[in-house]
Amino acid sequence: MPKLKDIIGQDLIKKQITESIERDRVSGGYILTGEKGAGKEFIASVFAQMLVCDDFHGDACGECHSCKQAEAHTHPDIKYVIHEKPNSISVNEVREQICDDISLKPYQSSRKIYIVSEADKLTAQAQNALLKSLEEAPDYVVIMLLASNITMMLPTVRSRCITWELKPVPEKVLKDYLMKELEVPDYRADVAIAFAQGNLGKARDMAASDDFSAMQAAAQSVVKNAREDSIADMIALVRSLAEYKVDAGEFLDMITVWYRDVLIFKATGETDSLVYKDDLSIIRKVARRSSYEGIEEVLGAITKAKERLRANVTFEVAMELLFAVIQENG
Repeated sequence: MPKLKDIIGQDLIKKQITESIERDRVSGGYILTGEKGAGKEFIASVFAQMLVCDDFHGDACGECHSCKQAEAHTHPDIKYVIHEKPNSISVNEVREQICDDISLKPYQSSRKIYIVSEADKLTAQAQNALLKSLEEAPDYVVIMLLASNITMMLPTVRSRCITWELKPVPEKVLKDYLMKELEVPDYRADVAIAFAQGNLGKARDMAASDDFSAMQAAAQSVVKNAREDSIADMIALVRSLAEYKVDAGEFLDMITVWYRDVLIFKATGETDSLVYKDDLSIIRKVARRSSYEGIEEVLGAITKAKERLRANVTFEVAMELLFAVIQENG
């Protein structure tokens, strides 16, 4: 049963949730913003459960009928807005699921909650329709908008909501969570944390992934054999990761961590802060043959490759341009 204490590393938001309920200052609109995997959906579900709990004492009790319904996503007063198209939420979907529904009083709780995941996909017309609901909603209505890119939200909508921004989770908090709660080995936890850059969801998924070893082996191969393998061989290697359900972006993040280790070792000669301590021999070899400028160029090329993939440049072109830089400098 998810509870407030299970929210990891977002202490300010936890405090704001508690105070808003205990002081009866719950707003009609909230925007939870943070990158994908940061925990927006989990926090929204915990907040919603606290709002409908029949025996609330600083946290949802987890035992009452309402709490059990909330956990099962069957509570009649917690509405999850759905949309058909993957890249947009239409004005008709907002009208049907929110605007035309808010006038109906809650069925069994004192509040009626609407949770809109991927709210940055709301069209401008949908946001304008939602704005009217935010302005005119009854006191019992709470609308939660979950957005990875808050800049896609209209200023008028943002001004009507309280914004809670999820912050990167500190490394120590992440490591304690991975090792104590998920029983992840120390080495894998370090790699997952470096990969995730404070994103709890990414760290958890990476640490628990059965495909971790396959991705790590591929990253090692690219780094170790950059000067010997052909670009076609390297592209084929990354392509092969598809069978493990690993996307190119995750692989590129792992390569980034590799080259950061190389740069740190080349600059300091120290190993304490390295993520890939177990592969020191490879790191030493790459650091010895690469210049500082070359390593920086590789890191820049990885960033450009990710940008090209997001801009729908073909996989082959993005990887070919990247691996050409790695061959020359790595």
